[in-house]
Amino acid sequence: MKIPILSINGSDSTGQSGIGADIQTIAALGGYAVTAITCAGDYALPSNVVVEQTASVIESVHPKAIKVGLVTDGETVRRLRDEVIACRRLVIAPGIFDAEGKQMIGDDVVKAIVRHLVPEALLLMLRCRDAEKMLGISIKTDDDMLEAARLLHEMGAEWVLLRGARHTKGRLTALLSNSSAFHFFTSYNVDGWQRHGVAAALSAAITTRLGMGDDAPTAIRNAHDFIHSQVVYAKTDETGGRAIDIYNSFVSLVAEHYRKAHDVAFYADRLCITTRYLSQITDRVVGKSPKQIIADYLLSEARTYLDTTRLSIQEVADRLGFSSQALFCKFFKSQEKTSPSDYRNR
Repeated sequence: MKIPILSINGSDSTGQSGIGADIQTIAALGGYAVTAITCAGDYALPSNVVVEQTASVIESVHPKAIKVGLVTDGETVRRLRDEVIACRRLVIAPGIFDAEGKQMIGDDVVKAIVRHLVPEALLLMLRCRDAEKMLGISIKTDDDMLEAARLLHEMGAEWVLLRGARHTKGRLTALLSNSSAFHFFTSYNVDGWQRHGVAAALSAAITTRLGMGDDAPTAIRNAHDFIHSQVVYAKTDETGGRAIDIYNSFVSLVAEHYRKAHDVAFYADRLCITTRYLSQITDRVVGKSPKQIIADYLLSEARTYLDTTRLSIQEVADRLGFSSQALFCKFFKSQEKTSPSDYRNR
C-alpha cells in the first residue's frame, strides 16, 4: 500500500510547480499524493474551503507527512495550523519569493507563517531571500546563513534548510541545520537548481521521503539525489554523469570543510579516489585543478569577509583555517595580487 503524502499548495496551470509538480514528484517516489489547493493563479480560495479540504484529507487518509507550500491568506495560515499540528513530519516551504524574485505573499502572511507554522515545522525550507524577508536581516556570507538558521531555530523550527545563497560568484550554497549541527552544500550548476519548479519538487520529495520513514538528513539527501538526477541534470551532460557526481560531491565537501582542510588529499580520501583521478575529474568538468578550486573557494570567502565585516585580518585568517596571519596574507596576495589590507582599503 502506497504511503499517503499531503501537499497543501497553490495550483500552477503549467504543472511545472505548485500542486501539479508536487503530485508528480510524490508519485515518482512511490507515494500516494493527496492534496488541498490554496489558490489558483492569483485567486486565493476562501479560508474555509482550504481548511475543509485539509481536514477531510487528514481525517480520511491520515497522511504520513505534510507539506505546506504557497498559502496567500493570513487567516488561512492561522486555521491550517490547527489542522496540521498533529503531524510529526511537517515541512513548511512557503515560497515567499518565486525563482524570478517576485514576492508571492503579503507581509501579513509572512508574519502569520512565522507565528503559526514555523513553530510546528520538523523542517523549514527557505531560499535565502525568503529568510531575509522573514527575519529582516541581510544574508551575504556563510556565517550570515548560520545566524539566520539560529534565529529560525529560536522561532521553533527543528530543522532548517536554507537554499539559493549566491554570495560566491558562480556558485549556489545551501545550509542544513538543526540546533546542534550544520552541513553546507554547494553547486556550480546555478541555472539547474534555479529553474522554475525545482524548489517545489525538492520540498515535495523531502516530504515524501520523511513520510517513508527517513530522518531529516537522510530524507534531504535522498530527495536531493532524486531531484539532481530527474530535474536538475535531466539531460545527459557532455562531461559524463559520473564525473559530474564526483565533482559536485567534491565542491560540497569543500563547502563543508574549507575552514579546516586546504589540501587536496583530504578531499580525495573522503571521495575514496586518488588525487590524480580527482584532478582528472575537475579538469574535465571545469578546466581547473582541485587545488585551484579550493583556493577559489577560500579567496571568495576571504573577499566576502573583507568586504562585508569588520573582522581583523587575523580573525579572517582564523575563520578560514590558516595557521597564521602571515600564511593567509601570502595566500591572498598570490591569488589577488594585493594584500588583504590593501584590498580592504581600495
